[in-house]
Amino acid sequence: MDLLRSLPLGLYLEEPQTWLHKLDPRVKLMWLLSFLSSYVVANNFWRVLLVLLLILFTVFARIPLRVWRQQMGWLLILSFMVLVIGSISPDGLGINYQSRLPANEQILTQPTTAKNTQVTPEITNSNKEYSYVLIDKGFVKVSRRSLDLAISLSTIVFTLIYSTNLYLLTTAPEEITSGMESLMQPLRKFNIPVTEITLTLTLSLRFIPLVLEEIQNLVRSVMTRAINWKKLGLKGGAKVWLIVTERLLENLLLRAEQMANAMMVRGFTSPNEHRVKWQELRLRIGDGLAIAILIIFWGIRIAFGSKIS
Repeated sequence: MDLLRSLPLGLYLEEPQTWLHKLDPRVKLMWLLSFLSSYVVANNFWRVLLVLLLILFTVFARIPLRVWRQQMGWLLILSFMVLVIGSISPDGLGINYQSRLPANEQILTQPTTAKNTQVTPEITNSNKEYSYVLIDKGFVKVSRRSLDLAISLSTIVFTLIYSTNLYLLTTAPEEITSGMESLMQPLRKFNIPVTEITLTLTLSLRFIPLVLEEIQNLVRSVMTRAINWKKLGLKGGAKVWLIVTERLLENLLLRAEQMANAMMVRGFTSPNEHRVKWQELRLRIGDGLAIAILIIFWGIRIAFGSKIS
């Protein structure tokens, strides 16, 4: 199960039980949606703050280093690469940049020669000179807009992926299902099959480890055969991987059929006839504190995180 340990995406960490594990799944879901929605129309200060908050949550939750190092480490490297590439890329404005002040500064300090004018204007340069182009050395050219776009793109990559992964890491699939079903209860008035949707979500989360296991087994089977890829060439190698992909789809469909047969044998025909019982959800003191901090979170977002155009 090396692949499952090296790529723990969407997997639940059973041990150790951190304070994030003990929070109500509905509260954690509201925090997740807040991280994803507060990013919209926010300034770069708030976007960087979201990244720092996710890192602090991981550190103070005392999640084992072996778990989050493989996830956060590679994700930070990816985000940094996106930041660098986005900074040196063209900003999309097809204009020629020029200085705000004229080349000959004496024009601004020369006295007027008009007869009726008695006041001599003197314009002095301030210590803070504005420059649209921040770095211009050789082929490296960083402007204010390109840096702004790079920060925006790199932070959204980290926030979107890691916040979702941290939620799945500290919340069991059954808790996710029960929390979503509890929040979606008002939709029953519109004849929306809430239980079917949550059950499909649970089966999808449970199916992720099976997919990784099948991929791992097929990759190992290819490696143990010691195939000479140079001799096969590009066409032969593509044919081998096409056969492997076909075999992967067959195995996944077989696993899905086995899961469906197991549910049918146990008498599960529909959620209405076979009631799906999830765990009972209760809000505790820690959940109330998390909700209060969430309100403060949105207050700071509205006050200081809005993007000023």
